[in-house]
Amino acid sequence: MQKLAIIITHPIQYYAPVFKLLQERQNILINVFYTWGEAAQHKFDPGFGKNISWDIPLLDGYPYEWVHNIASDPGSHHAKGIDNPGLIEQVLHWQPDAILIYGWFYKSHLKAIRYFKGKVPVIFRGDSTLLDDSGGLRSVVRSFFLRWVYSKVDHALYTGTNNKRYFKKFGLKEARLTFAPHAVDNDRFAAARDNEAEALRTQLGIGKNEILILFAGKFQPKKAPDLLLTAFTELRIPGAHLLFTGNGVLENELKNKATGHKNIHFTEFKNQNDMPVIYQACDLFCLPSKGPGETWGLAVNEAMACGKAIIVSNKSGCAVDLVKPGLNGYIFDIGQPAMLREYLFELASSKSSLQGFGEQSRIIIKDWNFTKIAAAIEDVVVSYNCHL
Repeated sequence: MQKLAIIITHPIQYYAPVFKLLQERQNILINVFYTWGEAAQHKFDPGFGKNISWDIPLLDGYPYEWVHNIASDPGSHHAKGIDNPGLIEQVLHWQPDAILIYGWFYKSHLKAIRYFKGKVPVIFRGDSTLLDDSGGLRSVVRSFFLRWVYSKVDHALYTGTNNKRYFKKFGLKEARLTFAPHAVDNDRFAAARDNEAEALRTQLGIGKNEILILFAGKFQPKKAPDLLLTAFTELRIPGAHLLFTGNGVLENELKNKATGHKNIHFTEFKNQNDMPVIYQACDLFCLPSKGPGETWGLAVNEAMACGKAIIVSNKSGCAVDLVKPGLNGYIFDIGQPAMLREYLFELASSKSSLQGFGEQSRIIIKDWNFTKIAAAIEDVVVSYNCHL
């Protein structure tokens, strides 16, 4: 079997299950190299503003190695935070037939891309888009640099429509692109947690026939939770509630603006085992991101797996692929906040309509799963090595 070395910063709940699945399928052999180092298991997340340790197993069921990181400020929040002088030698020792690298931004990852180009097939996984491209000289300079980076890549796995456009702009032709959808553990989120969800609604004082709108994630400017808060308070929809779940730099500002509104609620960051309950307790999920840097928005996948209606901004990379206007939700233009108010009012005025939209979400998201990612990776690895 062909051997694939996977280079990624740290264990992530959206990728570790794919590695486990690849190991179970045994169509290729894998070994994962975690470049943040062992300290990544208890990392500080600047977006949430706290140390995060996931409460689901992320290292079970597949082979991996920690790579020593000498960065003075280790982490994935800046390019020099991943600095592994021994990475290439460690990967070479395993003698891979191909490598898969997640992200070029980090010092060691870019070095590995350059080193392995021409030696073994270099496969790349990233989820950048062109949604924040504002043109100008800076954009031109960046374009030249990105064309150079992707000239070192043999093949890219794209997450969706916007990501594919990005790769094509910077020189990767159709034959060098394979669809590997952004996905979450649909089964885990879809598993019924009705009693817990109902208990949460009761705790928040939300009646059975009332509507709960949810924002879940980091309270940071690019995700624009304040935009949703403003729209909700302006509408004053009878029987509607708004829940913010998470933490972040905008937390105090949001809570101050919500003062006096008894139908606006806040809960702290919830770990992975609790998140399905949060989604299942709501009726409508909203991701009002304005960017820059909202590459996809995997919370939308999670909410859809729980069978929820969706409102998302056009700055979210997932919007064009996952949200079918009038079927399972709506997409609003970030430059037209009146659209957000219009869609919130329409959906939050009819519980039965929300249920129908939610069922469509559940149907749509079934095809966005880990099995398709694993199959795409295997196909690319086998295809390249068949032609060597």
